[in-house]
Amino acid sequence: MKSKLLSFPKLVAFLFLLLMAVIWIIPLIWGAVTSFKTDMEFQTMGFKLLPVQWVTTNYTSLLVDNYSTPLLHWFFNSLFISVAHTLLVLIVVSFAGFAYGRMRFKGRNAIFLFLMATMMFPGVVNLIPLYKIVDSLGWVNTYWAAVVPGAAGVFNIFLVRQFMVNIPLEVDEAARIDGAGDFQIFFRIVLPLSRPILMVVALFSFTGSWNDFLWPSIVFNDIERMTITSGLQLLQGMYTGEPTLQMAGAIVAIIPTFILYLFAQKYFLQSMSLSAGIKG
Repeated sequence: MKSKLLSFPKLVAFLFLLLMAVIWIIPLIWGAVTSFKTDMEFQTMGFKLLPVQWVTTNYTSLLVDNYSTPLLHWFFNSLFISVAHTLLVLIVVSFAGFAYGRMRFKGRNAIFLFLMATMMFPGVVNLIPLYKIVDSLGWVNTYWAAVVPGAAGVFNIFLVRQFMVNIPLEVDEAARIDGAGDFQIFFRIVLPLSRPILMVVALFSFTGSWNDFLWPSIVFNDIERMTITSGLQLLQGMYTGEPTLQMAGAIVAIIPTFILYLFAQKYFLQSMSLSAGIKG
């Protein structure tokens, strides 16, 4: 009887999650299928899931010999920027998390609290001063403008710091007895143990950089430098009467993040507990 009572809430939770999954995935499937339809079929057949005639002209029009809206070039721009930004974020937040979480220095807690207080301000407040800084450095319309800003995200530092705090300090003390310094402890002990949370930070950083629309639209005015998100706006303006072609561009834009979540979902689940993988 007890097992039956316990199974009912699990069944309700399963049905609810299944319903949410269906609601989420149906528009995605419809969009992917629509990208293989002709405009004539899309406008005359109404809501019909599978196309009468499967065509790939929408993708070839966007990806092959397209100089006005070089979607493939935008794709690789976004890929380079997102990967470079993610690597820079991992370097910065891992060092910052180690310093705030495991090193002892005067004013550490006060500085960290001040850093956390900056999260109360919306990001849009920083746009004008950030653009002024980027412009003074001569980074406007360069990849630096999209890679460097945001590398020291406060939320990411908080996640890594909280994870590293949960690693027993006895590990550091034992390493120091053996003659290890701070850098050796960081690279050989703390960093390997922090792999789950760093994977989560990498996941958040990559998707955040890839999906960012506002900042690339501000700092890039050269069509060859655009990212795929800002380029989709140009695509929408140029192909207003071709919704299937626009849908093909949107499907191309979501492929990397979809693949990333598909292969990194176990690390995302591990992040639900900041002490995942740390015992003792």
